[in-house]
Amino acid sequence: MAEKHIDTSFLDKAIHFAVDAHQGVERRGKGFPFIVHPLEVVSIASTMSSDQEVLAAAVLHDTVEDTPVTLEEIASTFSPRVAHMVDIESDCLDGAGKLSWRERKTRSMARIAAADRDSQIVALSDKLANMRAIARDYRIEGDALWRIFREKERSAHEWHYRTLASSLKNLSGTVAYEEFVSLVEEVFPNENNN
Repeated sequence: MAEKHIDTSFLDKAIHFAVDAHQGVERRGKGFPFIVHPLEVVSIASTMSSDQEVLAAAVLHDTVEDTPVTLEEIASTFSPRVAHMVDIESDCLDGAGKLSWRERKTRSMARIAAADRDSQIVALSDKLANMRAIARDYRIEGDALWRIFREKERSAHEWHYRTLASSLKNLSGTVAYEEFVSLVEEVFPNENNN
C-alpha cells in the first residue's frame, strides 16, 4: 500500500521557526534542549487534530512567552488564527508581570476555559506534556520536586492542575484529556478516596 502524502509545509515552517526561536535554551533544570517540549506538545496535539494551524500553534506555544518573538510576528509569519491560539496559551498577559503566580494562573485558566476547542487542544497538549514531566520527576523525587519551581507549594500546583482539568473538560473523552486527569490524580491523590 502506498503511503499517503500530505502537505506539511505550514507545520514544517512552524517547527523550523520554533527551533530557531528556542535555539540554545535548556528546558528548566532538565539538561535537554527546550525544543524537545514544543515537539512533544505538537505530537500530543496531533492526536486530537490534523489542522495544520492548530499543530503550528502547538509547536509555537512558548515562543511569545519565552523568546523575543511577538504575537504580531506570529500573525504575520503564520496567521492571525495561529497567533490567537498562541496568545490563549501564553502566560504573559498585559500587566501579568505585576501579578502574583496565583493571579496569573487564575487569569490564564479563565482564558483557557472560555477559549474555542482548537485553542483548548493547544493548551491541553502543553499541560499534558508538563504533567508528564511532573509525574516522572515526582515518582523519583517526591515532594522535593516542587523546589525547582518559582511557586514552591505543592498545594498551589494541585489547585492549578485540578482547575485546569475542570477548565479543559470540553476535551474529555480524548486520550490526551484522560491521560492528563490520570496523571493529576497520580501526583495529587485525593486523600478522601483512600
